[in-house]
Amino acid sequence: MDTGTHIVMGVAVGGLAMVDPVVSSNTATMTAVVTGILVGSLIPDIDTVLKLRNNAVYIRNHRGITHSIPAVLLWPLIISILLSFLIPDAAFIHLWAWTFFAVFLHVFVDIFNSYGTQALRPFSNRWIAIGVINTFDPLIFAFHITAIIIWALGANPIYTFSILYAVVFLYYLLRFLVKSAVKKAVYNTVPDANEIIIIPTMRFFQWRIAASSDTCHYVGRAYGRSITIYDRFDRQPMPKMPEVDVAMSDKNVEAFTSFSPIYRWSISTAGNMTEVRLIDLRYRSKGYYPFVAVAHVDKDLNVVNSYTGWIFSEDKLRKKLNFIPNS
Repeated sequence: MDTGTHIVMGVAVGGLAMVDPVVSSNTATMTAVVTGILVGSLIPDIDTVLKLRNNAVYIRNHRGITHSIPAVLLWPLIISILLSFLIPDAAFIHLWAWTFFAVFLHVFVDIFNSYGTQALRPFSNRWIAIGVINTFDPLIFAFHITAIIIWALGANPIYTFSILYAVVFLYYLLRFLVKSAVKKAVYNTVPDANEIIIIPTMRFFQWRIAASSDTCHYVGRAYGRSITIYDRFDRQPMPKMPEVDVAMSDKNVEAFTSFSPIYRWSISTAGNMTEVRLIDLRYRSKGYYPFVAVAHVDKDLNVVNSYTGWIFSEDKLRKKLNFIPNS
């Protein structure tokens, strides 16, 4: 989920913690627990700082080790120990338990996005991405804001947030049902599809679609059970060229292929430079495919420059690559 949603979820869990009599009856414990919950609700996303290094490192590692089983166990312990030094009268076990719940909830809700997490590391490096909730879901955010306002107006936090999470649970079930209906509709539209990726959007009934058969890639949108296919691309194996082999081993291209399950490729030549471009088909926006990986390989089989990330125009991509074709 996005940072804003994780914050409001942290506030909601802080209200729910009042069900614990040790928390609600002790000011020091309450202060420590609420602080631990808020920090725990955000700490798994500390790997966002990897963006400062480069996109390749960020793509390969975001929601990786910081969302793993060891991290879920270590974050609450570290936070609780630090807060115990700052607030020594806090009940440590209760502080740890509620902080653990906040960290676990953060990682748990992230698996329902299309990005997913490596939540089973170190037992499996597979990305778990159920893809029923958009990274920012306006209804989930609105549910939490409404509950927080009701609490601020004097309502009992235990009842308020218990009802909130009952509503959120039913909402998740509804999203699963809608996605299942969309998947059946896609099979009816593309009966030869052997891979279907359905990605939620911020709009309840609208979903992005990318599907593959043995011969084609299909890209479209769903509105309810109504499927619209915008683009169809023939599937062709990548040519066996030394320039392609070099490009595919580039760190930016490898990061892209580790993240993108369905993409098409294009190869072009300008002078002595060969461009290998991979284009993710999941995120079509206004006729453009913004998530790409590009590598330029010279005649000596050196990668001159490369890039992976989100680009919404060719001009911006060229600026990122700082590429001047050889004549």
